Amino acid sequence: MRKLILAISMLAFAGSAAFADPIQERQALMKERGKIAGQLSKVVKGETPYDAAAVLAALKALQANAEKFHANVETLFPAGSETGDTTAATKIWEDMAGFKAVEEKYLADVKAAAAAAPADVDGLKAGFNTIGGDCGTCHQTYRIKKG
Repeated sequence: MRKLILAISMLAFAGSAAFADPIQERQALMKERGKIAGQLSKVVKGETPYDAAAVLAALKALQANAEKFHANVETLFPAGSETGDTTAATKIWEDMAGFKAVEEKYLADVKAAAAAAPADVDGLKAGFNTIGGDCGTCHQTYRIKKG
């Protein structure tokens, strides 16, 4: 049993330690992030009724996404992955410390919003607006606008 658990753990680690295609992996994480944020946005806008359990689940999913991104930022943005089918601006590689600082603020704000477990739409709006501001800051500096 120990050997099986060890083997599974090693496979999981190997799979998470090196992404076959960092561009595809970071795009997948961002698409997932956008989908979750879109669900929360509908609640904030009043398009979807407020459901505390669903909101908390979405915030926890957003936190898990942010934590995965944070834990793998070096692997997701290796040298050479600034070219190809990507909207990641070269500014990321030119200012990796600044990029990481913006990403760390986003992670902290997502964690705070999830920990707050908003009891109503107004509580969600406060945290969601902060998170949205973090997204905007990153996109303004570190993302190429297609279009």
